[in-house]
Amino acid sequence: MPLPAEHIPPGTPEWRTADVLRWLDAVPARWAHPLFALLALAVSVAWEVTAAPVPACTSAEPCGSDWTGLAVAVVLVLSLYWVWRQPRLAIGGLAVTVVALAVEDGVTVFARPSALAYLVATGFAVSGLVHRLAVAGRQRALALEAAGSAAQPLPDAARTFRRGRMSFVLAALFLTVAGFGVHQALGIADAYEKRAVSASHLSGEVTAVDEDDGLLTVTAEGRTYRTETAFPEDFPVDSRVDLVVDGDQAVLVAEPYDAFGWELLVLTGSVTGLAFLVNGVAGRLGARRLRRGPLPVLHVMVREGEEDGRTWVFAADDTEGRRPVLWFHSLYADDDGAEEDEDDLGTGDDDGDFGLDKVAQVLRGDGPAPPLREAVLYGAPYTGAEVAFVARDDEDDPEVAVECSVTSVKPAVPLWNTGGQQARGRKHPRRPVEEIAAGLTPSAEPRVWRAHGFSRGLGAGLLVVQGGGVWAALEDGPSWHWLMLAVALPWLVTSVATATTWRITADRDGLWVLTAWRVRRVPWDVMLSVTHREDGIDIGRAEDDAVRVSPTGWAWLERRLGREPGAERVADELRALLLRPDLRPTDEALSDRQGMPVGPLLVALTVLWGAAALLLL
Repeated sequence: MPLPAEHIPPGTPEWRTADVLRWLDAVPARWAHPLFALLALAVSVAWEVTAAPVPACTSAEPCGSDWTGLAVAVVLVLSLYWVWRQPRLAIGGLAVTVVALAVEDGVTVFARPSALAYLVATGFAVSGLVHRLAVAGRQRALALEAAGSAAQPLPDAARTFRRGRMSFVLAALFLTVAGFGVHQALGIADAYEKRAVSASHLSGEVTAVDEDDGLLTVTAEGRTYRTETAFPEDFPVDSRVDLVVDGDQAVLVAEPYDAFGWELLVLTGSVTGLAFLVNGVAGRLGARRLRRGPLPVLHVMVREGEEDGRTWVFAADDTEGRRPVLWFHSLYADDDGAEEDEDDLGTGDDDGDFGLDKVAQVLRGDGPAPPLREAVLYGAPYTGAEVAFVARDDEDDPEVAVECSVTSVKPAVPLWNTGGQQARGRKHPRRPVEEIAAGLTPSAEPRVWRAHGFSRGLGAGLLVVQGGGVWAALEDGPSWHWLMLAVALPWLVTSVATATTWRITADRDGLWVLTAWRVRRVPWDVMLSVTHREDGIDIGRAEDDAVRVSPTGWAWLERRLGREPGAERVADELRALLLRPDLRPTDEALSDRQGMPVGPLLVALTVLWGAAALLLL
């Protein structure tokens, strides 16, 4: 889709394939992928938490709220998140955690293997972050080199575009929750201090310890008191403890109060709120940098992703869109600074049904693919940058639209950033309908697709998990594990029943879809699309949401074994029948071809298995 010449600033250079390949070569090495740093940090943190000695609570040094430690924990969790999103902040955050560890226990703390492992993991993570920042600088230099001396001011609509509003609102909400948690925790501490002033202070001997319930029996001045403790192992029988006694209530001086729940709320609210706040500030600063002055401009091609809504950028001479260069998510900007959330598909035509027809074509999957549009990119593109572009939105509308990025630029390279020149395109291209139809022959008999070997194998594996989960939950009698069982069991039963027995039958009037609990009828005339997504088959309907059959196998494993996923092949053939009515069966499917739901039977078997577990344990 060409861009009118008047909207291409004079002297705008084309970002050609040769320059694009150099830009794509400047991507982080595989070892610097943030996932590896996160795994190393997570393992080392878990090791340090379990291996580090915990000081015992004593009357001289009672356990209370450790706000300094909580602040370090907030920085640590945020740093793990920033490793992925904010490299510069992640470097600072990780440095703070290492310094805090050294200050608390001394430099000799790194003689402990777990602390040393965390130091090494931090060094590895920081090395990757520095490498990523250096690569981003290299990409920026290459983009500026390709743009040359061409520089233009940002379009007026983009100058009024604002980012970060929702992030600021959510940040305020979560930080308010964190503040409420601090208030409650301080209230508990103050209440204890006030009660301790007028209470009796006694010293007694521990006569019994109930480690399961965390209860101590203490004898002091001829009376017996029962008090709770979080660490019963620190108070063995015959040891002496100090109590604060207020009426019938007795608490350990070593453990005066328990505000762990509120502290956990403070941690969660602070991390989430600060993450949103930083994201909002970063977005606002990135948009402000775009408005500061003339920007480098590049003549490129863009296309909107069919499945994920991403904006993909291609070289100007890649007129067939074979090799994407980079991607980001974008929103329309207008002269009033408003942010549009979705396209208006029904504008630009006097026919009132035009928009609905276009929507139906998109949902069916038989409509035209999003066009490759000529565009002008404003701003030097590099990993983490903010950009804007101008392009036509519709070939029937001569007007151009201005869009601004709402996520940072990312290179279109394979998932693990191998550093090669092969760009990331669509992962598993959908086969053309004509190719699928060529392998189908018209038949009067109804066509039946049913669970294949991989799907049944997945169902068998989930059945083992279900049986083991029921046995483990019931083994120790009534406990909170039963709540987990109540939450997970419905999903497991549905997944097992679907994976092992799903069936789709096509006849002259539509589809019979067998799932775990019922057989559903989907007529051809209300069907819009058939897609294979996330190990499931989605059948889109005009009158309501899609009919989903899931799970239908394990596509990832099937592809790793060199096979085409069975459910993907079923979805392709169903889509061919939807778009080619001449291939549909001419007979009606009888009840014996439609299948029978096994969900109720599986529920009965699960109940019997649970009863057997209770009787045998």
